[in-house]
Amino acid sequence: MNFLKSLEKAKDFSEIFSLVKFCVRRFLGKERTGLMLGLAELGGSSNFFIGALHPVGSNFIILNKTPLKIVKVFRPELYNAYCFVMLLHEYLHSIGLLDEKEVKYLTSLICEKMFGENHPTTMISKDLTSIFPEIIFASRNWKPREIFEIEIVKDFEGENLNYIG
Repeated sequence: MNFLKSLEKAKDFSEIFSLVKFCVRRFLGKERTGLMLGLAELGGSSNFFIGALHPVGSNFIILNKTPLKIVKVFRPELYNAYCFVMLLHEYLHSIGLLDEKEVKYLTSLICEKMFGENHPTTMISKDLTSIFPEIIFASRNWKPREIFEIEIVKDFEGENLNYIG
């Protein structure tokens, strides 16, 4: 499988996530099914940036809508790489890896092994703020409402849901 071409040609979150799952299965021998993807305005502040999150104990990965929009408009050639890194990081959390430093390290390691040292996924995973300074500035001091709406992405992990519940 040519990962560079597969990521480049991926048309949606589902195709990118399939690559994420393959990589984690290959490197860690672990996997999890039944995950859902949500999009929401997660905000940030001058001290932090939220690209995505996985609420521990849930079956959700939630991506922050504003950075997705910014990357798509200003750096469309990096959109799939950005999505891959965000989904990989949160998928690692979803399989039980909770230490943020460990997950950041594994995300970078997996990206480097699968795509190479100079690939955008590797560079994003190592230093997101230098690749996308516009994301940090765009979300600075913006905070979401206490209760935020989550837009569910349909058919996110369809290959694992072949049954009628």
